[in-house]
Amino acid sequence: MTEAEEQRLRIKLAELAQEHRALDAATFALIQTGTGDQIQLTRLKKRKLQLKDQITQIENALLPDIIA
Repeated sequence: MTEAEEQRLRIKLAELAQEHRALDAATFALIQTGTGDQIQLTRLKKRKLQLKDQITQIENALLPDIIA
């Protein structure tokens, strides 16, 4: 992996992590206020899981393979 590719992945990782945190805050706010409907809450949680999967894939790509 070139340095440019690695830098691109790190930027993408930061963006995904930021979006995940924002969705976490939105989910928490909906639960606390009780104003959100279940469909909206379910969609937010589903998107958070998708982001977490993408974050994991990028983190795995950035970690070098170490043969023990």
